[in-house]
Amino acid sequence: MKTYQLLRDHIYKEGILTKQKSFKRDEFLKVQGTRDTNIYFITSGSVKVFFTNKEEEHILYFGYKSSIITAIDSFLSNTNSELEIKALKKTTVFYLTKEEFNNFLDRNPEYLKLWNEILQEIILYQFEREKDLLLTSPEERYYKALERNPELFQEIPHKHIANYLRMASETLSRIKKS
Repeated sequence: MKTYQLLRDHIYKEGILTKQKSFKRDEFLKVQGTRDTNIYFITSGSVKVFFTNKEEEHILYFGYKSSIITAIDSFLSNTNSELEIKALKKTTVFYLTKEEFNNFLDRNPEYLKLWNEILQEIILYQFEREKDLLLTSPEERYYKALERNPELFQEIPHKHIANYLRMASETLSRIKKS
């Protein structure tokens, strides 16, 4: 079982996930230039986490059913962030504030250990992705993404996956057909 699933299961068992929100397709969970230190547990739907530079979107990661998602820079630093989080389809989340989450982590050393493992996994995943974007062909990026995260291709529209993999939608289509 993935580390974040173990942590999520502990949170559910503690009964502290009581706040819920729903977002329509294309509705923002977080907008650019704001601080958001909530941690979201997606129960249905999907979101993209991205920033915009001169009208061009750069997708960093996605969240979908059973994912834990946050604006990680704002969450960790307690400051405003350029990241945006937007629903790709109708999405429902439970959420905890940073204070509630930290109180949860303080209850049991095992919880903090799991959170530290998750942070390590995030750093390593982002490192591998950045390396792929710099050093590999579009085909290699596609196959590595498919290998690492096959559910991504079931949950996320392909135009967003193409953006995430830094290729044109037509390139992704051609690669998938070959």
